[in-house]
Amino acid sequence: MRLLFWVAVLFGGAVGLALFTQFNHSNVVLFYPPYRVELSLNLALALLLLAFFVAWTVLSTIRHISEMPRRAASYRERSRMSKAQAALREAIENLFAGRFARAERAARDAQAWPEQAQTAALIGARAAHRMQESDRRDVWMAQVTDPEREQARLVSMAELLVDARDAEGALETIAQLQAQGGRQIHVQRIALRAHQHLKNWSEVLRLARSLEKRNALHPVLALRLKQMAVEAMLEERRHDADALLYFWKSLSTDERRAVRIAESAARYFSALGHQNEARRIVEDALKVNWDSRLVQRYADCAEPGRALPQIQQAEQWLAQHPNDADLYYTLGVLCLGQQLWGKAQSSFERALKYAEPEAQRRLRVRAHLALARLFEDTERPEDAQRHYRESAMLAA
Repeated sequence: MRLLFWVAVLFGGAVGLALFTQFNHSNVVLFYPPYRVELSLNLALALLLLAFFVAWTVLSTIRHISEMPRRAASYRERSRMSKAQAALREAIENLFAGRFARAERAARDAQAWPEQAQTAALIGARAAHRMQESDRRDVWMAQVTDPEREQARLVSMAELLVDARDAEGALETIAQLQAQGGRQIHVQRIALRAHQHLKNWSEVLRLARSLEKRNALHPVLALRLKQMAVEAMLEERRHDADALLYFWKSLSTDERRAVRIAESAARYFSALGHQNEARRIVEDALKVNWDSRLVQRYADCAEPGRALPQIQQAEQWLAQHPNDADLYYTLGVLCLGQQLWGKAQSSFERALKYAEPEAQRRLRVRAHLALARLFEDTERPEDAQRHYRESAMLAA
């Protein structure tokens, strides 16, 4: 439509100009003594138009000639910028492709354009780090001095330091970053790794909880990190019952019911003589996670001569897990402590019956040893010797 409009305007102008020249009989007279020039108005207008175009052409030519040096310099600048941008793209691609030497060379070429020189320095630092050239990495990082890129420099440096297992240096860098107001999730992940290297388990637990709430850690990884941290902190307090109990109550319900955490806590409480607390820990965890380690630990939670409530609880569990060899073994140990010889013997024998020959070899060895000691206590030496031999053969 636009083309048709301008064609119509052009034709209209041509028709108007033709009519104007056809019916225009005016003259133009120029006096320049002693000369007198007489022209038609149409010719005078044509000469003026021609003179305008000639002057415009001459002035445009002069302007273009005068601007040639500036245009040449601008062209060279654009060419240099284009090559630098291509080098930056090449550096990024080589970095992701694992060609770190090429990435570093391309990053050096990308610095030809000052606007992206410091961005290229960050890429060069990562490439040098991947080649374990820490000195070159630091040289690259020293080139990043722009305040607007300070955060990128600090985050990158912290990540590279923790990757090089310089956890203290990484935490110092993170402290500088946080002093400027940086609280990114990625920074917390880096700090988590650094504290894990330094075995700062309280910080590991805090950061793992925080990242898990923000869905910034895979649930399995978050659970594993929390288990490691809690296990280590429980071990640190294993000789102090009050500190152990205070820390245990500070944990969340899900953390207390985790198998590894509950098993460790029950072991430490039992060793300190707090069997009731250990018993509650195991029973609460088994409501959610039925696990052989917790079942076997339950036998250690009995007070000498007061295991009847636990025997009753174990029998209730047997109604739900009638073929559980670990539960039968635990019940046998509890009955043995109460000197319920017949029930203990039948429980150990059922543990041997339901225990898998290969997967539960250790359980079978322990069951044979328990039966051997039971028969010794009940003065049946031949049966005791037989079970000792069985346990020795399985252990071998």
